[in-house]
Amino acid sequence: MKSCLIVDDSKVVRMVARKILEGLNFAIDEAEDGQKAIEACEKSMPDAVLLDWNMPVKSGIEFLVDLRAMKDVEQPVVVFCTTENDMSHIQKAIQAGANEYIMKPFDSEIIESKFTQVGLI
Repeated sequence: MKSCLIVDDSKVVRMVARKILEGLNFAIDEAEDGQKAIEACEKSMPDAVLLDWNMPVKSGIEFLVDLRAMKDVEQPVVVFCTTENDMSHIQKAIQAGANEYIMKPFDSEIIESKFTQVGLI
């Protein structure tokens, strides 16, 4: 079973994403900010990260930069899931190492499609 870390400061978003991803046979862990997400990755690196942009403590982009700087670990697939949908945000995310980008609001079809595109399903 593949694992996914859902990183979002919204409990509702984490709950919806968890339900969708558990339905796709992923083991789920959650973090409410980028700092807690880094700590979770240091304990156990997931296969995938579903990542929000705007969060307290450490933003999604700050988390992604820190994650990609980790050495001697198998890097997860990172899918941004955010309301930030302008080209500058998308380019910044891809340059920082994001594999794919989903706009909020999302549904099960969107997540399944993106996770299939990046080879997780």
